Amino acid sequence: QVQLVESGGGLVQAGGSLRLSCAASGSIFSINAMGWYRQAPGKQRELVATITTGGSTNYADSNKGRFTISIDNAKYTVYLQMNSLKPEDTAVYYCAANIRSWDRGTYDYWGQGTQVTVSS
Repeated sequence: QVQLVESGGGLVQAGGSLRLSCAASGSIFSINAMGWYRQAPGKQRELVATITTGGSTNYADSNKGRFTISIDNAKYTVYLQMNSLKPEDTAVYYCAANIRSWDRGTYDYWGQGTQVTVSS
């Protein structure tokens, strides 16, 4: 089994910063990419940012210049540094990873989500 566990969400004022972490564990053979998605109330889940284990990144246009994604390959952990937060960034943030496990092949896995609330 593979699990993703997120941490670092919370309540912050507009203009503030938060750092999210997501650690993958279990029967991991290799990780291809990890990333963050978010879902606000009444809206569809959307891309925030992704990163490959080689360091290639992809950001949603709304986050460029404010958010930074990074990965620690040795720890199977992805981070999302969020600066200059806006009320519209309020959402549940989900970690995702494309992982090849020892027993199931390659699948996309999701974390349980962490709430980020930005007050105005």
